[in-house]
Amino acid sequence: MKKTYHLCLSGGDEILFRDEEDYNRGFNCFALSLHKTGSTGLVESFQSTHSHKMVQTEDPAGFMYTMRQSYSKYFNHKYQRHGRVGEKIHFTLEVVGLHHHLAAMSYVLRNALHHGVVPIPYAYPHCSVNAIFRKEMGKRPPERVLDERYFARFIGKKAEWPPHYRMSESGVFLRESVLDIVQVENMYTSPRAYNYYMSRKSGEEWKKEQEKDRNEMAPIGLESIESGIKDNTLEKMLIYENGRSDYRKLSDMDLCTEIDRNIVPKYGKASVYHLSHAEKQQIGEQLYRQYHLPEAQIRRCLAM
Repeated sequence: MKKTYHLCLSGGDEILFRDEEDYNRGFNCFALSLHKTGSTGLVESFQSTHSHKMVQTEDPAGFMYTMRQSYSKYFNHKYQRHGRVGEKIHFTLEVVGLHHHLAAMSYVLRNALHHGVVPIPYAYPHCSVNAIFRKEMGKRPPERVLDERYFARFIGKKAEWPPHYRMSESGVFLRESVLDIVQVENMYTSPRAYNYYMSRKSGEEWKKEQEKDRNEMAPIGLESIESGIKDNTLEKMLIYENGRSDYRKLSDMDLCTEIDRNIVPKYGKASVYHLSHAEKQQIGEQLYRQYHLPEAQIRRCLAM
């Protein structure tokens, strides 16, 4: 019997998604893993250093293994890298009860807000926030779809997908065709309620609401959803939730693009993973002088 789980894979001190192609491939691996394991996807969010997923499955470990194996193969081939992608152990939390579901889904969908990446959840493209109540919320129509003959270039020649999956011309499966959007919308009940949850502040009210489920599950909050994520402290994420962040700062993807496209080629190396430690230190010092970025961001983008 399927149960609902919040699953999170962290890259630790390493970037998981360095450019737009990586983000798209990450979601495609997620979508194909749902099909391969007979699982159902509810919501998800992919950040540069980690990814959150709400999945209904009989085998959460098997689902994560399938997804990680597929993405690792792609990532290692692209960057001429070896070994496991992401931390050894992923985070798993079973979710039981309507209000626990609403809390978990809302925190996943607002993940980019809590990491100071965007000022409002709807501004973030690499999650399913804009796939829910799309028409009712006045969102733009889905991208033009790609003919199935060209899917292989974005998911591999041996990949199998169900007939209802559709892919955009940019090479990523449309979230509306992959996720059980109807089930998610039924839980939120209306566009107005959904918009309320997307703008709602963290606090005790969330925990009290989950008591209505009358189960023995601990209340779900920002601290449980973000358990094990090293990017920011809980206090800092709450500051970001209030809109206090410089959204014009250089993002991880911007910095990785600068490194991969403009800096690494000057050293005659195949990828950032082929740079020596001394070369990475030299590049890191240059980046700090040029952009005044946090040391932790420079180190993870240089895979130090």
